[in-house]
Amino acid sequence: MLSDAAGLPLVVAVSAANVHDGQALQPLPMALPAIRSRRGPRRRGPVKVRADKAYHSAEHLAWLRGRRIVPRIARPGIESGERLGRHRWVIERTPAWLFGYRRLTIRYERHGHLFIAFLTLAATITCYKKLAKLTT
Repeated sequence: MLSDAAGLPLVVAVSAANVHDGQALQPLPMALPAIRSRRGPRRRGPVKVRADKAYHSAEHLAWLRGRRIVPRIARPGIESGERLGRHRWVIERTPAWLFGYRRLTIRYERHGHLFIAFLTLAATITCYKKLAKLTT
């Protein structure tokens, strides 16, 4: 899952249970649509990425820097994850919002495309609820 600084889910994806989380780092920012702006060129992606120590590798860091994304990833064995924890709680509550829907708590669907459809619907409803609360 890729979310913004407020915790709203921007991109959701489903992978197999035995796949390392680091393999999802590259496809998720690529799935973001272009952001239309009133002036200047369209924004194509995030400015910063905050992630766990599991995402720290030379190829991930090089890929992020090649896309002009600033990686905020704690280095294993050198930095503690406490500094990252200030921002991490915002991201950790996003799955809690999504799994608050009963259909997603336990996976009832046999087919992955049905589960991703319900997950996308839950993300859309969550975004609508949070954005509607902000405007009123």
